[in-house]
Amino acid sequence: MPKKTLSRRKFLKLTALSLGALAFRPLEKLQHTQHPRLMRVSGVGNIRSVSIHKEPNEDSVILYQRAKDDLISVYDEIESEYGPEYNPIWYRVWGGYVHRKWLAEVKHVLNPLTDTIHEEGQLGEITVPYTRALMYSSHNGWDPVYRLYYQTLHWIRDIITGPDNRPWYQLEDQLNKVKYAIPAEHVRVVADSEFDPISPDVPPGEKRIEISISRQLLTAYEGDQIVLQTEVSTGSLTPLQKTPTGKFVIDPKHPAKHMGNGQVTSDIYAYELVGVPWNCFFDWEGGIATHGTYWHNNYGTPMSRGCINMRIHEAKWLYLWTTPHGGPHDRVVNGYGTRVTVI
Repeated sequence: MPKKTLSRRKFLKLTALSLGALAFRPLEKLQHTQHPRLMRVSGVGNIRSVSIHKEPNEDSVILYQRAKDDLISVYDEIESEYGPEYNPIWYRVWGGYVHRKWLAEVKHVLNPLTDTIHEEGQLGEITVPYTRALMYSSHNGWDPVYRLYYQTLHWIRDIITGPDNRPWYQLEDQLNKVKYAIPAEHVRVVADSEFDPISPDVPPGEKRIEISISRQLLTAYEGDQIVLQTEVSTGSLTPLQKTPTGKFVIDPKHPAKHMGNGQVTSDIYAYELVGVPWNCFFDWEGGIATHGTYWHNNYGTPMSRGCINMRIHEAKWLYLWTTPHGGPHDRVVNGYGTRVTVI
């Protein structure tokens, strides 16, 4: 298959720049993958902070706040007798406790530079808590745009020299087609083998998904055998945001999707969810899909605008298990797919 291949001279030059940057990077920035666990204050829209309580109880004294995108070290995880009942997990942090609803676990992993980019684009996964994308124009130079978050997926179009004279990947936004760039070391190129389908020998008609709104539960079946059952977050229980009920089929699928208003902005509170991973649409006209979620950790209660929010690793499993199957360079996969029943 055709690929964009760097000349050996350019690849060696960019690789040297990348390795040189790693060699002189402060040690503390390379220790985020060690214990304690690292969490990012997440949220969407006007969620701006989380409260650190004296005890694992929403009614206990609030000691201080941590702002959106702050990184927090977590020393312990407990199940609180004070709930909330649907999600009673609290984290022990410096000086107190914080509920996990708006915390997303992250890591800080730096990556080697690839030497080839497929002509249709190469899917890349963010491997740092977040990275700021920059857009270049001859008039303004480099301007900040979106923050791209851990485990989101983006289409790499080229390898360029960034504003720091190091290798950056040029990305193309899935929704509005604008191009911006981020440091190459912040992105893991997704291997083609990661798109191998799960249970391809099972006849497509034997696979089906049932989503229970009342139980906030997704169950995947092969025949009568349950192969996945997990808590999810369906649409908020309001007329404009609730998840539709009925019988559907998956069509289409997108490995990466920009959800939101589509504006190009550096505002981290704007409704722009860039790089939403592993999307299986079952109501295309309504914009309803199962997908990975990086902005909350509150499964078991309605949270979305109609979609089925899932943990990212489970959304990926579902994407690879369902039909129609997609290849590593398919931005959209169409076809009459796996049956979905929402009750």
